[in-house]
Amino acid sequence: MPRTSASVRKDGGVPLVSTDHALLARLRSDLSSSGFTVDRLSGPDAWGPTAGAALFRGERVAARRALRRSARANEGIRTAATLALLFILGYPQPRADVERALPTLGVDGAETLGLIETDDAASTPSDVAGPDVDGPAAEGTAGVVRARVDLRPYSFVDGVGEAAWWIASDLGELALGGALREDHVLGVGGASATLAGLIVPRDVDRALDLGTGCGIQAMHVARHARHVVATDISTRALAFARFNAALNLIDGIEFRLGSLFEPVAGEMFDHVVSNPPFVITPRLEGVPEYEYRDGGMEGDDLVASVVAQVGWHLTPGGVAQLLGNWESAGPGGAPAKKGAYSVADWASRGGVPLDVWVVERELQDPAAYAETWIRDGGTRPGSDEFERLYEAWLGDFEARGVEQVGFGYVTLRRPVDEARPPVVRIERLLGAMGANEVGLGSHLLATMDAIDALRDLDDDALLATHLRVAGDVTEERHYWPGNDDPTVLTLRQGGGFARSVESGTALSALVGASDGELSAAAVVGALAQLLGVEEAQLRVELAPRLRELVAVGMLRL
Repeated sequence: MPRTSASVRKDGGVPLVSTDHALLARLRSDLSSSGFTVDRLSGPDAWGPTAGAALFRGERVAARRALRRSARANEGIRTAATLALLFILGYPQPRADVERALPTLGVDGAETLGLIETDDAASTPSDVAGPDVDGPAAEGTAGVVRARVDLRPYSFVDGVGEAAWWIASDLGELALGGALREDHVLGVGGASATLAGLIVPRDVDRALDLGTGCGIQAMHVARHARHVVATDISTRALAFARFNAALNLIDGIEFRLGSLFEPVAGEMFDHVVSNPPFVITPRLEGVPEYEYRDGGMEGDDLVASVVAQVGWHLTPGGVAQLLGNWESAGPGGAPAKKGAYSVADWASRGGVPLDVWVVERELQDPAAYAETWIRDGGTRPGSDEFERLYEAWLGDFEARGVEQVGFGYVTLRRPVDEARPPVVRIERLLGAMGANEVGLGSHLLATMDAIDALRDLDDDALLATHLRVAGDVTEERHYWPGNDDPTVLTLRQGGGFARSVESGTALSALVGASDGELSAAAVVGALAQLLGVEEAQLRVELAPRLRELVAVGMLRL
């Protein structure tokens, strides 16, 4: 993750993950033949949905028991179960089981790659949980293997198609059983997967992944960019990123060490992505500062810095996409702390005109925010350490007047014609969207294209177009008992951000009649006669509503 140049780099203990191509080819072959995939592990013949849900909550026992049970019942899942127990759940495994799971690479090859460590002299310890072990392993098993890294399957669907990779990172709290090291390299977490799903599917020449971490965003962007530069201040992170790119045969990525935009000074890119260390952590002695999430600046200044500087590195028409937190401050707080609306102010500081689109997805009060991120670092509630950190976080927020912390998606675009005023769009779309949150990149791109088209249309020109309602739009009507006329009309979007738009009789009728046959103006004229209202007044009322529905993809030009 990017960090300020004033931060101290913690490069000690860089994992000895090797990019030996011959060994990686053997590893790739073994992982493929073992069935070590997302679908296989999450299916009923592995840990299944119940244990998978427990694993998502940070509890591994149910997954361990399910894997052992499945391995006994189905020999075909045995090797995948061994790999999952070792690399995902963090349980040491008997050497013989790992040899069976990695027949081409072997234990020695895995150790050379830096993935494991072995203890051939030790009798099997009580924490081994192989497929044949119900509790403590049987005495006399010759040697054990322990994971040095987290290695797990990852699959997705994007604009290019389906793909499946394996991603290595540092062992997490689940496997370690305690707090993380401050130079921890995170794998594909929820934020990483979210950003990957937001990447707009445009073929470009040059792209930048600012703060690459384990390399996941750079790998995604490489699917549509000819050349990708991936930066990070952590040599430990870059080691994992190089390993992951090599393991998954992804070319065209150049890795550079450095903070923020320093490694790319003076360079321009068509696409910039960043999952920056946006977490707002107290800058106090004794509060852990994790490289993967903490930027070393006060409050939301790190995200503000990225937004302010990125314009200078975007080509005309270039797009930047990042995740971020932003603070809202009440009386006594900094006057600029106004939540998601701050992002437009940050963008204007850079001096380069930028279109700004912010989608706020979550809001938390200071207490909930502190609890979330203290637990994320591996400190469990109820401990003295948890209370000490909780006190520090709440005190920091109180001192700066922070009342809420927002999280969301930021899309920035440098206009091709910089003489035109930038477009600023701030949306609050709280709550889960389920499957709609996957593959939003295409929706983002379509919305930006629609906003571009709308720039050139005044209201009269917009009404002169022959609009078509999108195929995923439905209408809900609610009635008081016994009434013939609906009291509430709602237009719902099935794809994209699954927006709900409160409608009315005229707007719903206009949307329903938008089949491309008649111009919007002709439909409005007919509605004015039907409803007994002035046509000019109805045009004024409906034009901005139509403009918004076109922008979000519910109506098509």
